[in-house]
Amino acid sequence: MHRSLKLTATLLLGASQLLESALAQPVILNPPIQNTANYTYTEPATGNVFFGVSQTLQDQLVPSQPLIDPFGRLTNCDGGLLPNYTGFSVGLYEPLNAVGDIGAPISLTATVPPNQAGANKSVGIEPNFFNANPFFLTNSDQGKYSFLLDPNRGQVSVGSQYILAVKPPANSSLGGRRIRIVITARNGNILSYSATSLDGNPISSTNGQNSINGTFNIGNAEAEGLSLAIVNLNLSICDAQSIQILKTGDRAAAQPGDVVVYRLAVKNLANTEIRLPEIRDDLPVGFQYVNNSVRAELGGASVPIAVSQNGRTLTFQIQNTALPRAIVNSAVLNLVYAAQVTNDALRGNGINRATVSGIRLDNQQVVRDGPASYRIRVQPGILSDCGTLIGRVFVDKNFDGEQQPGEPGMPNAVIYMDDGTRIVTDANGFYSLSNVLAGSRTLAIDLTSTPGYTLAPNLYFIERNSQSRLVRLAPGSLGRVNFAVTPAARGVNSSQQGGAK
Repeated sequence: MHRSLKLTATLLLGASQLLESALAQPVILNPPIQNTANYTYTEPATGNVFFGVSQTLQDQLVPSQPLIDPFGRLTNCDGGLLPNYTGFSVGLYEPLNAVGDIGAPISLTATVPPNQAGANKSVGIEPNFFNANPFFLTNSDQGKYSFLLDPNRGQVSVGSQYILAVKPPANSSLGGRRIRIVITARNGNILSYSATSLDGNPISSTNGQNSINGTFNIGNAEAEGLSLAIVNLNLSICDAQSIQILKTGDRAAAQPGDVVVYRLAVKNLANTEIRLPEIRDDLPVGFQYVNNSVRAELGGASVPIAVSQNGRTLTFQIQNTALPRAIVNSAVLNLVYAAQVTNDALRGNGINRATVSGIRLDNQQVVRDGPASYRIRVQPGILSDCGTLIGRVFVDKNFDGEQQPGEPGMPNAVIYMDDGTRIVTDANGFYSLSNVLAGSRTLAIDLTSTPGYTLAPNLYFIERNSQSRLVRLAPGSLGRVNFAVTPAARGVNSSQQGGAK
């Protein structure tokens, strides 16, 4: 008798479902694998139906530790591709300190391209198939770079820090970049990170932020190309210097009364326009801006300019004019103005400082340069940086410290200065001394030079009840110091002097 058996088997997809669940919920570690099968068959002759259930197969899923692949793209300051990537390198380095000095490159696990995969060889990702660090960019990569971090080596542990450094070629006008990346938390395959710019430039060419925080999932990083910070950073590289200011003057030395002409040259070094250029200029002590003296030109054509003054600070704003790109020959803005030197300039150092700022057209970032300084040596000319002291020693009859008619001068009275200079009054009690160094000077009367007389008490000013006087002498100024004396026989006692006000 011919018998045919019809066997139908149904496989439960428990393992596959558990894997999907594990990827969807990365916080569940080592989920169990449970797999069973049931079967039925019908005996053709009798029509009997037989069925059964297999034993449950159970195993523990050991999670793999895939390499984690941060990758990104290096762009121009405006977010577009650079015209040439030759010579640019990107690397992950050990941080040496908080200011961003870098140490040795991070040792990364070696990988191979997919066509070289084999035993004990991890497959890398494009474009850095060999996981080289640093990675040298090529034009065919269009600015893309990648690195794989190995969890088995603790490279994604909480607290891990890296400096992502971009180094341009030696002949490039573009500046480098340094970004600190810190792993701040890990929950299963979910990592949190923070990225902070260490070079003063925004991380992104679009949002202008210097520090960002984010998360990423490393559960299937090799398959999905998930990124660590860099892809989210939109890392851009700008000109090493976008704008430049130079300052000169029409002379090296000047005297009070002279008019000095200052010249400012502002140049756009960026490959984009710079709008709203503004110049701030701090005049030296004793220099006064000459009203309506400022003139500006760009490419040989006059441009309107507004000036405002706050103390010694001048602010020049170019009206409705942008500095053209660096490749344009007329990208230099020339500005001149005049300042007059006054007597007060003798007290200053003659140093003038200027700064410039503007806004890039491509990414709206503020760019600055300066201060640029220029020094003019100030000479006294007909003036002197020394002062003159005059005064009189007289007999004070009413103890008010001032000389009135009928209060005679004291001849041959001796006065000493703080530097030891000895002064003697004339027959009328007058004295004068020229070429006295400016500053706080002290004079004292020698009462032994006025026998029979003593210091007259002052009933109105306590500080004049002393043999010494303090005078503050400005350069080129005149100071007066009088000394009042009274006959010793007619002087008041100490109790009366104590009542002076």
